[in-house]
Amino acid sequence: MKRLLRDLLRSPRVQRALGFLAAEYLRLVWRTTKFSYDPDNVYERVEPHLPLIFAFWHGQHFMTPFIKTKDSHRAKVLISRHRDGEFNAIAVERLGIGTIRGSGDHGGAFARKGGVGAFREMVLALEDNWNVATTADVPKRARVAGMGVIMLARQSGRPIVPFAMVTSRYIRLKNWDSTTINLPFGRGAVVGIDAVIVPPDADAETMEKLRLQVEEYLNEATRRAYAAVGRPEGALG
Repeated sequence: MKRLLRDLLRSPRVQRALGFLAAEYLRLVWRTTKFSYDPDNVYERVEPHLPLIFAFWHGQHFMTPFIKTKDSHRAKVLISRHRDGEFNAIAVERLGIGTIRGSGDHGGAFARKGGVGAFREMVLALEDNWNVATTADVPKRARVAGMGVIMLARQSGRPIVPFAMVTSRYIRLKNWDSTTINLPFGRGAVVGIDAVIVPPDADAETMEKLRLQVEEYLNEATRRAYAAVGRPEGALG
């Protein structure tokens, strides 16, 4: 029975339906949530430096398509090639964001999961003036920044902008990344921290230092975002 249900959920027709419903639900959340921005002139600050690499924590990703507020804000997001991620890709594309399919894992499964091709596609997207958004976590290790985003910044020469986008009303799942399901009719906050620039000749020591900086900035952005919507406990995961 479980296998039958799993196969049904993974069927193309059901995935398309789920993607459509997810996109329209998130649009409802966006339209009924009043967002604040920190800094309040965040778009004026970042626009002269586009394209950028936007990094966020896994599990806090559902509202991130709405970071794009203008048609000129071209963006692509990295999404797993796993079949269960198919409806996520459908939803994101319906919300006007391009997709790059593959793994952000730079461990032993990197090549097997399509990571090499995805990495190259992200570099090419940045060269073609697309912003690229990606989770920063090491797979299955929430709130631990991986080296992938650092390698992407070194290779592309583009800055990393760590940010958090949260809502005051949400349901938190008890899974590895404490996935947050955002709910409508509340308050929201977008918090961006200083950009992280990785020199093209960065050695291993420098890259590790910058990896820790991205991790610190993401944790700070998360704390500040939840505090801004009156839910400081939300940052505890």
